[in-house]
Amino acid sequence: MVTIVDTISNTPLRPRHPEKVNRPDSASPAKPAWIRVKAPTSRGYADTRNIVRENKLVTVCEEAGCPNIGECWDKKHATFMIMGDTCTRACAFCNVKTGLPDALDASEPEHVAEATFKLGLTHVVVTSVDRDDLADGGAAHIAATIRAIRQKCATTTIEVLTPDFLRKDGALELVVAAKPDVFNHNLETVPSRYLSVRPGARYFHSVRLLQRVKELDPTIFTKSGIMVGLGEERHEVLQVMDDLRSADVDFLTIGQYLQPTRKHHAVMRYVTPEEFSGYETVAYTKGFLMVSASPLTRSSHHAGEDFAKLKAARAAIAR
Repeated sequence: MVTIVDTISNTPLRPRHPEKVNRPDSASPAKPAWIRVKAPTSRGYADTRNIVRENKLVTVCEEAGCPNIGECWDKKHATFMIMGDTCTRACAFCNVKTGLPDALDASEPEHVAEATFKLGLTHVVVTSVDRDDLADGGAAHIAATIRAIRQKCATTTIEVLTPDFLRKDGALELVVAAKPDVFNHNLETVPSRYLSVRPGARYFHSVRLLQRVKELDPTIFTKSGIMVGLGEERHEVLQVMDDLRSADVDFLTIGQYLQPTRKHHAVMRYVTPEEFSGYETVAYTKGFLMVSASPLTRSSHHAGEDFAKLKAARAAIAR
C-alpha cells in the first residue's frame, strides 16, 4: 500500500485524497503469486528517474503506483503525465492526488520533448490529469505537447491518453488536429460500476469520444482499456468489447485492478491468468487489431512494441 499523506516542504502534512479520508477502510484479499513484482533497483531505472527529475516532469508511473515501473524504467520507457500532479476528479480506483490544480506550466511541452529526446524514445506516451477547471479541459496544452515532441523528435511516434473532455465543446478537435499516432481514452470499467468507481464520468460519452476520433481522422489508431476485479460480470466485459468495436476502436487493454490504499475501492477478486487469456481470445474474434489482457497489463505497458504490432495488423488487412 502507498501512503495517503503527502509530505510537502515547508507545509504541514495534507491528505493526498481529501475526499477519501473519512471513508471506512476497505480490505482487499491477499495478492496471489501471479500479481507480485520485484522492487525496482536497476541502473536503467535510476537513469530514467534522473532524467524525469532533471526536467521537472511528472509520470503516471509514479503517481498511479504502476506495478510495471521497474521493468519500464529499466528500458528507459516512461509515461509522462502533464498539466500537474493534481486531478479535479476523485475516482475511487485512482491514486493521483485530488484537489484544485495549479496553473498550467507553459514550458512543460518543451520539457516533455527534451526528456523524450534524452531518453531516446521511439514511441512516447503522454497522459494527463483531468482539468475540469480549464475551459478546454487542457486540450490545447496536450496539442502543444504533441507539436513540441514532433519538432524535437521527428521520428518518434506519439500516443496520448486523454481525459474525457466532458462538456468541453471543441476540445477533442484540438487534440485530433495535432495528429497523435494513437489516441487512447480508457473506459476503466463496465457501465454498472461507474457510479461507485468513476462517478465524475459518463460511460457512453467516453465511447462516443473514441468514435468521434475516428470520424475526424480515420488514420489515427484508437485505444481503450478497462480494469477487472471491481465487481463486474463476464457478460458486462463482453458488452464493453462490443461497444468499443461499434466505435471502431483498434486496441483493447484489460488489466487487474489493484487497490492503492485501504481508502480506495476494494479489490473484489483477482482474475486468473486463464480468464485473461479467455478475454483476449474473445476480443480478437470481435475484430480488435490488438489486444493486451493479463493481470499486469496497463495502458502504456509495452506501448512501443504494441504500436509496431498495430501498424502491422492494419497493413495486413489492407493487403
